[in-house]
Amino acid sequence: MNRDVMICGVGGQGTVLASKIIAAAAMEEGSVVHSAETIGMAQRGGSVTSHVRIGERAQSPLIPLGSADMILSFEPAEAVRNLAYLKEGGIVIVNTTPVKPVTESLCETGYDGTEMLEYLEKKCRVIAVDGDDACSQLGSAKFLNIFLLGVAAGSGALSIADETLLGEIRKRVPARFVDSNVKAFEMGQEIFNVQGETEDEAQ
Repeated sequence: MNRDVMICGVGGQGTVLASKIIAAAAMEEGSVVHSAETIGMAQRGGSVTSHVRIGERAQSPLIPLGSADMILSFEPAEAVRNLAYLKEGGIVIVNTTPVKPVTESLCETGYDGTEMLEYLEKKCRVIAVDGDDACSQLGSAKFLNIFLLGVAAGSGALSIADETLLGEIRKRVPARFVDSNVKAFEMGQEIFNVQGETEDEAQ
């Protein structure tokens, strides 16, 4: 299996943990994996981008432009920022809840993520999910990363078994939060399934 997956968001959203779970799960299934993060001013809400390259075709940890099979984005503007990495026919899974930059509070630009989502819809296949709503049901924004990981798993584009991903989740989160994270993962899968059923009915 060869897969290039880019995970992007802003500091504090849990993108790095999500990338480590994907990489570890792929290795658990016997794949060669290269990964890298570009973090920058993450602690101040800056961009965080993780590259995960699965399979023997990868010669370096950084995904070339136009090569990513999937972009898993925790924020609409970050999906657009990294869209050049997506290959033709690739998929973008994006959280619709925006994280407003400092410039928004200073200049009141009106940024709410809508224009970014509309742009993505025109350019590629998009699965857009409301992470804010999911996290409110789960009781904490800290479950966003595992929820989105569940959506990615539900899409089938990761090509990693659910149980392998869940095994890595159980290894990497504190024991007292395991059940909640498993619920977040399953909720992500279910939201994708519901969207998929809706699309089938429309056809």
